[in-house]
Amino acid sequence: MKQQTKLSQSQESVAEQQTQAQAAKEFANSDELLRFDATHTSVPPEIEQRLQKSAASLPPPPRRAWWKNLFGG
Repeated sequence: MKQQTKLSQSQESVAEQQTQAQAAKEFANSDELLRFDATHTSVPPEIEQRLQKSAASLPPPPRRAWWKNLFGG
């Protein structure tokens, strides 16, 4: 004998939304996965401030020679 549960309209819509949110998403490469994750993950304000302070103290990256940009060296 099967057990059946009766859900209200709001419970059904919440259950459906959760199912859609948990649906598997395929990515062509790891970059797409990281971009997707970055757009859906919020950084706590304390961490954001610490990262900004840390990045401010880093020296700028060295410039590449024009011929390395041209020939990919």
